[in-house]
Amino acid sequence: MADYLTTIATQLGISIWFFIIILIWSAVWKLLALWKSARKKSVVWFIVLAVFNTVGILPILYIFVFSKMKKKSRKKKK
Repeated sequence: MADYLTTIATQLGISIWFFIIILIWSAVWKLLALWKSARKKSVVWFIVLAVFNTVGILPILYIFVFSKMKKKSRKKKK
């Protein structure tokens, strides 16, 4: 496994440690977003977040932008 990661990092022209940090960063944000979407019963978002890997960009957007949009629209209805 380490040889595989080293090969990928070398081909990208980055250090293996930087590559591992990117992988951990992405995994943490993805898990947080998946957890939040599952708790909100957002099946579509859960599937999209599970399928697409975007180095944390899509999960971060979901957590801070899209998950709050429903809350605001619910508050306006009341």
